[in-house]
Amino acid sequence: MSQIPNSLPSYLQADQLGPWGIFLQQVERVTPYLGELSRWVDTLTRPKRILIVDVPIHMDDGSVAHFEGYRVQHNTSRGPGKGGVRFHQDVTLSEVMALSAWMSIKNAAVNVPFGGAKGGIRVDPRQLSRGELERVTRRYTSEIGLIIGPTKDIPAPDVNTNEQVMAWMMDTYAMNLGENSTGVVTGKPIELGGSLGRRDATGRGVFTVGQEAAARTGLELKGARVAVQGLGNVGSVAARLFAEAGSRVVAVQDHGGTIYQGAGIDIPALIEHARHNGSVLGFPGAEAIAKDSFWDVDCDILIPAALEQQITAANAGRIKARLVIEGANGPTTPEADDILHQRGVLVLPDVIANAGGVTVSYFEWVQDFSSFFWTEEEINARLVRIMREAFASVWQVAEQHQVSLRTATFIIACQRILRARELRGLYP
Repeated sequence: MSQIPNSLPSYLQADQLGPWGIFLQQVERVTPYLGELSRWVDTLTRPKRILIVDVPIHMDDGSVAHFEGYRVQHNTSRGPGKGGVRFHQDVTLSEVMALSAWMSIKNAAVNVPFGGAKGGIRVDPRQLSRGELERVTRRYTSEIGLIIGPTKDIPAPDVNTNEQVMAWMMDTYAMNLGENSTGVVTGKPIELGGSLGRRDATGRGVFTVGQEAAARTGLELKGARVAVQGLGNVGSVAARLFAEAGSRVVAVQDHGGTIYQGAGIDIPALIEHARHNGSVLGFPGAEAIAKDSFWDVDCDILIPAALEQQITAANAGRIKARLVIEGANGPTTPEADDILHQRGVLVLPDVIANAGGVTVSYFEWVQDFSSFFWTEEEINARLVRIMREAFASVWQVAEQHQVSLRTATFIIACQRILRARELRGLYP
């Protein structure tokens, strides 16, 4: 009998795609710790479903423009797919595949009953009018409508998408279905079934695991120096919460530039400044520094909360922080991870550190099904409890196997995913 090769298709191979290749390396590192479940590990290296769609719309000037859209469902063994939708001019299939896979890991790590999914459109939303943005959103939703749904795959906000985009997605899906369906997306406006606490959830999760790690490593948060890359939804909330805990946020970098203030930046004032001026640049009392100098800032805690692959082998050796808390998805390359580990820098990986958002998305989904909504205090308390319990489990596994927190998180998550796969079996 001839042996059927079990190699990956070329478009899934690690050496051909950036972010997806990083995920494959992470799976390879964790495989030796999976025991008998390792026979199922190829499940993780092959997304369940990849949908590439054309998104044509009428532009305001009467022309027709075409944009490329994606929705990837990485794994649904533990529940429906769950993951955001990003609108960005640099979105690629590799990126969306990797993000969907990290969602599988993240959901399993905090033990919410979701699989991993992600979506995106290659478009610069800053170049679109509000009407064009709505038409792109609705056409994309119609194109992916056959694979999403409250029990199939639940999108959410991500880079350059927000509550309004989710409202358009929900309405489009409902109109096509012919009935209301609030649970098809999360991150919606409160008026349409959104959850209290969702807006701050990811940043609150970043702060919570940072607080736990600081306590275990003897780092006093009061007076600790913090540097934050990205002042979007995640970075701004994390910066505010650390500042409220007595930390000094000494450096902030966004798409417009980088500022430094050794005595500590007034975060609420900075957020207001950036909202009015489009960037942190020009903030009174702060010094503008070169973009690359951000990695040389003398700090105790570094929070990369922007985009993927920001900490690389080229700058990891310059980082002075004791803790790196990944607010963004995939901000550290495997090579940089090794360098930081060798230097004794503790990295709190994205798959646990920024899982607060999907945790409260789970709360929103549950509330939509029951049409019974919780108070913000209840939501924050439940979020903190889940994040602390998940972090404690990861810390224990890391100590048990003497591995990094990232590998420990992958051990826990992959075991949960593959155990579900094994129990369900293969059909037909």
